[in-house]
Amino acid sequence: MARVCQITGKKTSAGNNRSHACNARKRTFRPNLFVKRVLDPKTGRMVKMKISASALRTLTKNAR
Repeated sequence: MARVCQITGKKTSAGNNRSHACNARKRTFRPNLFVKRVLDPKTGRMVKMKISASALRTLTKNAR
């Protein structure tokens, strides 16, 4: 799968669009992904990762 967060494991999920007449049609909910360079604490090297916005916020919060 291409759209998967490498930290949290969030991926595309399915659901319905609902109109005012309550008609349902299929749609997908995609995670809010970014490609970021993240410091790997074990090796000390920068690694490119696909991470979600929520994971990015958590990394930023815990980096302080």
